[in-house]
Amino acid sequence: MTKYEIILYWSAEDQAFIAEVPELAGCAADGVTRQDALANAEIVIAEWLEAARELGRPIPEPKGRLLFA
Repeated sequence: MTKYEIILYWSAEDQAFIAEVPELAGCAADGVTRQDALANAEIVIAEWLEAARELGRPIPEPKGRLLFA
């Protein structure tokens, strides 16, 4: 499980749940269920990070927001 923020929402247009990772440009996934979208997001996050490493591109640190005090 990664520490990057994932925004999860329903897309009526796509008829799927969308999981966007705003800290990683262009990183998003979808799924029939919320769980599918989140699982797919974990996969594409790993692929995004691997590609960035291979290309020598900077990898942003997770923001690690505190949601509850």
